[in-house]
Amino acid sequence: MIKKETSALNRIWKFFTSVRLTVILLLSLAATSIIGTIIPQSGTSSEYFHKYGEFWYKFLSFFDSIFDIFDMYHSWWFQILLLLLTINVVVCSIDRFSATLKIIFIKVPPFNVERFRRMKSKKEFSDNRTPDQLERIYKPLISKGFGYTRVEERENGFCLFAEKWRWTRLGVYVVHLSIIFMLLGGLIGSIFGFEGFVNIPEGESTKSIRLRNTAKEHILNFEIKCEDFDISFYDTGAPKEYRSSLTIIENTKPVIKKDIIVNDPLRYKGINIFQSSYGTLPPEEVTLSFTSRETGMEYKEKAAVNRPVDIPEDLGTFTIKDYRSSAGFKGHNIGEAFIGVLESKTGNNTNILLPLRFPSFDKMRRGDVVIAVASHNHIYYTGLQVTKDPGVWVVYSGFILIIVGCFITFFMSHQRLCVEVSKSGDKSLVMVAGRSSKNKMGMQRKVGIISEKLAKLK
Repeated sequence: MIKKETSALNRIWKFFTSVRLTVILLLSLAATSIIGTIIPQSGTSSEYFHKYGEFWYKFLSFFDSIFDIFDMYHSWWFQILLLLLTINVVVCSIDRFSATLKIIFIKVPPFNVERFRRMKSKKEFSDNRTPDQLERIYKPLISKGFGYTRVEERENGFCLFAEKWRWTRLGVYVVHLSIIFMLLGGLIGSIFGFEGFVNIPEGESTKSIRLRNTAKEHILNFEIKCEDFDISFYDTGAPKEYRSSLTIIENTKPVIKKDIIVNDPLRYKGINIFQSSYGTLPPEEVTLSFTSRETGMEYKEKAAVNRPVDIPEDLGTFTIKDYRSSAGFKGHNIGEAFIGVLESKTGNNTNILLPLRFPSFDKMRRGDVVIAVASHNHIYYTGLQVTKDPGVWVVYSGFILIIVGCFITFFMSHQRLCVEVSKSGDKSLVMVAGRSSKNKMGMQRKVGIISEKLAKLK
């Protein structure tokens, strides 16, 4: 029974150490990214219907009901892919880590002079001094440039062995660790993070938001209050800048205040509040101006939606039916406008368009009375995007680690040096050779420089 369990564990371990599994997972994530680029993520049903049409919308909606293709980065299968790749990287690192540790933490590193003798890049020269004399002057120089040195005495001379940066073999594991951090950060954000929207009228507050691409509400641990909203326009009428004055209220007490604009969010307890949009609310009451063409008299009356107003001089009854923040007229956007119905005494009804930017607009109708909006209470609401990604700092840590790991991996290496001195007649023969785990050409140049220095020592 124990053997079967061990065998099963070995198969699982080999499965996760497979490079083929790594390739399949990376290709799957790449395919997911391509699909996520082609199909916009976290959109509304109306946006997808407008973009793809009825047939393709129904076709994609079927797959969305199974695979969440409209919000893949929060789907169950995407989270499983991230989890499998994380386990794969961890297991591969552990599987190879023990051999690396034996190289790094060995007290007396093995030394095989024959491997250095066989190197083509070795340097050789002769010296008139004895091996004992050379040992006394060579060792201090080599010790300065290497962290570990050891001298092995021979019958006719000695071997001086040195090495440094043994720990740089861990560079690849730092890269692996950075990948694990980024995968875990993405997984944490996908599971525990959220993104939602909320519209808050001026002077009001809320603690609930609507999660993106769903009808679900998410309750925050604090309230967001819109104290004020300001907007400025270009001469063309396009919005130039809109600014929301927000207050965070917790336990009925204001804890932070900030004016936010686009790309300058308010951050509180790991939650980001971005300025996303704005709009206007239908005024509860407006003041209308009625000007009689016959007498030239102007009358002002207060009005509200669906509340009829009798016009003086027996000119009829006017009722506001609707308010639009963006009204159209002959293919042009004329901005905010009220739409109403004028009922004359004879019973004839006329639809009236009253744009706020053009007070004399109704004169073109050439009716018995000219109607305009004299004043109204302009109430804006601010549209906020509220997000939380608790894994973002884990991802940032992964970015830092991958920079450190790549620097160690590509620009540093485990270097070993051998200086062999042997007596030959009246002279001493000196051989200098070196090996490195990476950057072989750089180590060859270093051997040449060290050889020149040794030859010139007095």
